[in-house]
Amino acid sequence: MPVVDMPLSELQIYHGTNPRPRDFDEYWQRALDELETVPPDVKIEPADFQTPHVRCDHLWFTGTDGARVYAKLLRPKSGTAAGPAVLRFHGYTFHSGDWSHHLEYAGAGFVVAALDCRGQGGRSEDTGGVRGNTQRGHIIRGLDDHPDRLLYRHIFLDTVRLARIVMDLAQVDPGRVGATGGSQGGGLTLAAAALEPRISRIASVFPFLSDYKRVWDLDLDQRAYAELREFFRHVDPTHAREDEIFTRLGYIDVHHLAPRITADTLMLTSLIDDVCPPSTQFAAYNGITAQKRMVSFPDFGHEALPGGDDLIFAHLLEL
Repeated sequence: MPVVDMPLSELQIYHGTNPRPRDFDEYWQRALDELETVPPDVKIEPADFQTPHVRCDHLWFTGTDGARVYAKLLRPKSGTAAGPAVLRFHGYTFHSGDWSHHLEYAGAGFVVAALDCRGQGGRSEDTGGVRGNTQRGHIIRGLDDHPDRLLYRHIFLDTVRLARIVMDLAQVDPGRVGATGGSQGGGLTLAAAALEPRISRIASVFPFLSDYKRVWDLDLDQRAYAELREFFRHVDPTHAREDEIFTRLGYIDVHHLAPRITADTLMLTSLIDDVCPPSTQFAAYNGITAQKRMVSFPDFGHEALPGGDDLIFAHLLEL
């Protein structure tokens, strides 16, 4: 098996490098409390794209910092009993994709909600307003401001709000809600399940946003993580604040959120991934104490995994 950071036997017992802030639990409780104070102001409007068997709508809500956040909402037209739902999260800088991309789940009886992350390729609003460097990426947005200003704090909370909106729909059984995504979407899947424990089944593919210090130590702060190097070059060129910076990143590190997950978890990992290194994926997986299963692809990097979509679909069909 090719190796990009450590042998499989070591990956299976690796629990992460990035420091965990001392007030990590208080930080996220304060964030969830703040979300409760923000009226969601949900708006659902028909989309131009429609199919004979699935109703397609634009869903808008207000998140923290007053941002208007968008998701595609697809609901089967048949059936009256409350059924399952799945939240879908996209890769870094992208968007929720085409309507037709979500029809396989809607055709299987799922309500589908696909989020557009703030300030990326879709319709959601990034209200901005932070101090410090914002060049090239969202990991560092707000990193040189108060920790509550970190952009991914808001995005993680957007996943929680979307889950709760979906759970409140008359067509959804709140005990049968799942989530899935790859890369950034894989990280957001873990964050959503950690912060909204009613999510009962998840599938995460090579999750991003995990164990930042390990990425740095491997000198793989490029492509998806390139903004980390840019931040140090602009803000801390001598690395005098390195410990402080990585500790602050720990607030938005999904491997620290992983122990809170109660959902039945499927994770797909690629073992020669040089975008989201395998050790960072295992750091998150090894922190999960709920029912879980990992499927590894030894000869694959950050790319489509053969049979992966079928594994995920079968896992979520258990809802």
